[in-house]
Amino acid sequence: MTELLLRLFVKDYRSTKSSAVHLSIGKLAGMTGIVCNVLLFLGKLAVGLIAGSVSIIADAVNNLSDAASSVVTLLGFRMAQQPADSDHPYGHARYEYLSGLVIAALIFLIGGDLAKTSFQKILSPAAVEFSAAVFIVLLVSICMKLWMSAFFRSLGRRIQSTTLEATSVDSRNDVIASLAVLAGCLTEYFFHINVDGYIGLVVAVFILYSGFGIARETVSPLLGKRASQELVERISQLVLSHDKVLGIHDLLVHDYGPGQCFASLHVELSADEDPLVCHDIIDDIECDVLEELNVHLVIHYDPVVQNDEEWNEMRSIVEEIIHELDPQLSMHDFRIARGAKQTKLVFDLAVPYSMTGQHKELKKKIDEALIKRKKEYITVIHFDGKA
Repeated sequence: MTELLLRLFVKDYRSTKSSAVHLSIGKLAGMTGIVCNVLLFLGKLAVGLIAGSVSIIADAVNNLSDAASSVVTLLGFRMAQQPADSDHPYGHARYEYLSGLVIAALIFLIGGDLAKTSFQKILSPAAVEFSAAVFIVLLVSICMKLWMSAFFRSLGRRIQSTTLEATSVDSRNDVIASLAVLAGCLTEYFFHINVDGYIGLVVAVFILYSGFGIARETVSPLLGKRASQELVERISQLVLSHDKVLGIHDLLVHDYGPGQCFASLHVELSADEDPLVCHDIIDDIECDVLEELNVHLVIHYDPVVQNDEEWNEMRSIVEEIIHELDPQLSMHDFRIARGAKQTKLVFDLAVPYSMTGQHKELKKKIDEALIKRKKEYITVIHFDGKA
């Protein structure tokens, strides 16, 4: 069904890196969500009012909130496609994340109101009339929401959209909520135990939990969430695949929204290479990363001395020392600064965030280890954080 809808409504839908395809898939997801959720809302509201069930009405209103969320998703995708301007040189793709926050706010408001209504129903219970219509509507809702969850998850993964991934999770949660409502109706019908208010309260809590999850998923990239390990590995592998690249470090990825990913990286090349050749290599790497991963990469060139005996010896010794201190530590940008009175070992030390605050202690231990090895150097260490 997903492939059929894509073929019918999205031109060239396999070109997921295209901004036009990204927008079209987002519009398809939004319209599908609106149509399906409005139909579910009308059906549940009708049987909920007839049966006098607050839990069914709560579930219906939950579907209405999902329809409103789909409208916000549509607007978010549309606004995210605005081109870059003088005030927003990196584009407007983060509107997609902001639409997720609006969806979360709507869910919180509706969930809070439903919790209040359900609590009142617990205090003043009333019988629920169970019928074949109630059973059919809830069963159809469960099946439709299962399909919607899979549909949104598939689209979200195709275009790497956290908003659609969150919508998929929300639809999955709706399946659980509808199952709970159905279980409540069956319990009262067969065992004459009125749990309608309690089920409605459970559904309301579930709605609130869903809103919290969506808010968390959309706030995280806005705050500067680290890149996925998969993307880091793909960038690293692509850069290291170039023959003359000796090593890489300090990879930073900046997410400005779907399709607007920027990164910076230090690449180590031999100091013996012609600078013009190194420039061409770096240009090729940046073009390859943009073409294959849709990431705008900026590379800092680090020349590495390879034919200096003192440099090779001291680099090896320092690497051995820091590995003995902690295997999680790593070094880069190592160089020797020779002066009239003293010689300095200058390098960057990548330290896990869990060891933040231990920089002075680490430097002291490295200095002591060098003295034990009778190496009279002054160390100048620049500390970098890493996960």
